[in-house]
Amino acid sequence: MSGVDPATGNPLFWYARPVFFVASLPAALKFYLNRLGFRKAWHSEAGNGTVCQVDRADCEIILAEDPDRRDRGRLFIELTRAGIDELRGEIAERGVPTEKAWWGYDVIKIVDPSGNELLFPLDETNDRERRG
Repeated sequence: MSGVDPATGNPLFWYARPVFFVASLPAALKFYLNRLGFRKAWHSEAGNGTVCQVDRADCEIILAEDPDRRDRGRLFIELTRAGIDELRGEIAERGVPTEKAWWGYDVIKIVDPSGNELLFPLDETNDRERRG
């Protein structure tokens, strides 16, 4: 794979979004929209389906209600130092349960109602501002 579109000469672009399987889409939406400040980007079947996407800034997550899927996901979300400070204020204000965890370095861990994990690194060596 060369990384270049042979027809245009432009770099190839990979666009990826994680899919979190949830036990209840309404409960997941309430958590992501009201507690974490995401917005609903789209929802299947004109808002009545069991799949939707939530996003916040450049972070996009597809939520899919499937009672047969018991697996859980983990998403690593890197924020700027100002973004971490803002997140801390929001989760304190909204009463979002968190825990300090370790994923190679210290992270804030938030678990959604279906057990999917969002990890936010706290190590300054991984601050996007430092990488320019």
